[in-house]
Amino acid sequence: MSDPRRILLVGATGLVGRRVMEASIGRSDVRLIALTRREAPMPQGARMEMLVADPAEWEQSVAAVAPDAIICALGTTWRKAGRDEAVFRSVDQELVLRLAKAAKEKGVSNFVFISSVGANPLSRTFYLRVKGEVEAALRKMRFHRLDMLRPGLLRGPRSRDRRPGERLAIVFSPILDLFLSGERRRLRSIDARRVAHAALQAAREKAQGTFVHENDAIARLERRLEGIG
Repeated sequence: MSDPRRILLVGATGLVGRRVMEASIGRSDVRLIALTRREAPMPQGARMEMLVADPAEWEQSVAAVAPDAIICALGTTWRKAGRDEAVFRSVDQELVLRLAKAAKEKGVSNFVFISSVGANPLSRTFYLRVKGEVEAALRKMRFHRLDMLRPGLLRGPRSRDRRPGERLAIVFSPILDLFLSGERRRLRSIDARRVAHAALQAAREKAQGTFVHENDAIARLERRLEGIG
């Protein structure tokens, strides 16, 4: 039996990060370590480690953990950033790329980045432009394997961070999703659990390359984790 895969999770306090911790429960093939800026509650039944460190020390933390893979679910919200572009970039871009650079320097083979559908460095939408710029920078680092997950609207308990319009979109998403077919399927809403399962599977994959996963591909990764497909 092979040793469990050491996976470092960054962004454990967020919606997808919490679901990744839940997805690791009962799995003997992974050893999950969460790197956070502050203490965070672990799901009941989770057998994992949590390393609390100031972001200025994250490079040393990556070296100390020596993970096989990193899942980066790191991100803030426009509201938490005080609607300040520089503050938003300091987390969603600068901190992510610092983490990725440290991972590359320490020989981490897999890097999994939770991005967003529509990510594009030329987008007129600030949020999507930042995500696209981060993706472009990650590609240049040439990881053994880079997975960029681009989910649609995330469903899950994060009400305090939601804009009124976003909350309404989630409420009506089961109806709205019916009208999104063909190429527009990628815009459908998706449960954060599915994204977390896909991220965990991506961190376990051995094939080399750069992969972009929108909703349908995220579902395929999830099935692989469950041993279905």
